Amino acid sequence: MSNPTKIGIVICDRYRRCAGGKCLRALNNREGAFSRYEGQDVQLVGYTTCAGCPGGNVEYLGDEMVKNGVQVIHLATGLLVGYPPCPHIETFKKFLEGRYGIEVVVGTHPIPQNYFTTHTSLGSWDGEKWLTVLAPTMADEAVRKAYD
Repeated sequence: MSNPTKIGIVICDRYRRCAGGKCLRALNNREGAFSRYEGQDVQLVGYTTCAGCPGGNVEYLGDEMVKNGVQVIHLATGLLVGYPPCPHIETFKKFLEGRYGIEVVVGTHPIPQNYFTTHTSLGSWDGEKWLTVLAPTMADEAVRKAYD
């Protein structure tokens, strides 16, 4: 067995009771932002919330995850699809990468169609910045519908 890539997931505190079903399904199926691990072994070694705006747990969660061998932290898709989308995503990414020297990926599971439709009509993802941020979690309509 090869050495697995060890990952951690940070979810939005609005979803603190989330059981992680969509994220874990996407991880197992290598969909959404987890498609980058196609053909690789991956081990989830951390799962926590940001602790609410403005992300009070972000300063500390990396310590535990790094102790557990995390190589990549994923900021969950919930940070993108909640309304409004998390205004701190870029700050979290920059902080975690800078402090811990590890890669941070925005996204986990594919964006569900119902969120895609809502945010498209509201214009919450308008602008060049969002094209890049959403890219790892964007999928075709059939996959998005499967995550509704």
